[in-house]
Amino acid sequence: MKLLTFAIPCYNSAAYMRNCIESLLPGGDEVEILIVDDGSADETSQIADEYEARCPGICRAIHQENGGHGEAVNAGLRNASGLYFKVVDSDDWVNEEAYQSVLTALREFAAMESSPDVLVTNFVYEKQGARRKKVMNYRSAIPREELTDWSGVKMFILGQYILMHSVIYRTGLLRDCGLELPRHTFYVDNLFVYQPLPHVKSMYYLDVNFYRYFIGRDDQSVNEKVMIGRLDQQIRVTKLMLGCCDVLKLSDRKLRRYMIRYLEIMMTVSSILAIRSGTKEDLGKKRELWQYLKQSNFPLYLRLRWGFLGQGVNLPGKSGRKVSIACYKITHKFYGFN
Repeated sequence: MKLLTFAIPCYNSAAYMRNCIESLLPGGDEVEILIVDDGSADETSQIADEYEARCPGICRAIHQENGGHGEAVNAGLRNASGLYFKVVDSDDWVNEEAYQSVLTALREFAAMESSPDVLVTNFVYEKQGARRKKVMNYRSAIPREELTDWSGVKMFILGQYILMHSVIYRTGLLRDCGLELPRHTFYVDNLFVYQPLPHVKSMYYLDVNFYRYFIGRDDQSVNEKVMIGRLDQQIRVTKLMLGCCDVLKLSDRKLRRYMIRYLEIMMTVSSILAIRSGTKEDLGKKRELWQYLKQSNFPLYLRLRWGFLGQGVNLPGKSGRKVSIACYKITHKFYGFN
């Protein structure tokens, strides 16, 4: 069995996917790299086949009709043979030194009777034109290099959340929890991280800057204008997360608190995008989202609606807009968009 499966969702990624794949090759025979061509119209398909021919047993090309980022992740998970599973977007890459530390940890996990459910690492915002690179680390929230569960987790500060860039899930856990991401929908990375959380019984935090998260293309999904244009998809993912489980009934207090805060961020992101759009139609979508939550889970609605962020995105007038801007800054840190 391979230690680690990488899934690389690719859609018209020919201009930058080589950099991503090359950064993963130092894993050698211990990893498999699934290059998922999601119905691309450029040279993505040929590049995927090229790497499969060049690195047999390590790289594998998977070709499918266009189903969106989520379906590409689904294809990777269906075909994964590694003990652990990691998604790397085609315009991102990993740090080689940190990569070796990750593989060392995974070798140790493979020798254990019961492997940790998730490995958490740091990630770096590789923002185009930025002088200093922001690093998302979890030193204040999770014990370093220590097998722990939710009881060992400390307080996550606002903006410090476990995102897809920072997780390496055990493949069996993802399959056991029934993870299947929706087709033709952006922002499913949040669902990818969120849905398995109640099933996570053990975790390990490795304090290395492993994942490099590129930000800078105008067509990138986290570009603010693009996000506003895809508000419907953001709301769809938020509703799916709200319906994953009844978080208020989770018995573990720390897990419950973390997942509620995650939902709070998701509701805020959707609301802020509607406010930034300013159109009557999008503001109506914001109201409908809060009404949906009110009708589907009234206790959770009260919890989120009357929290700081919930109040901040639902206040009228000039003072309300000032609070909304404060909420915007928090969501900006969470998503890292322009």
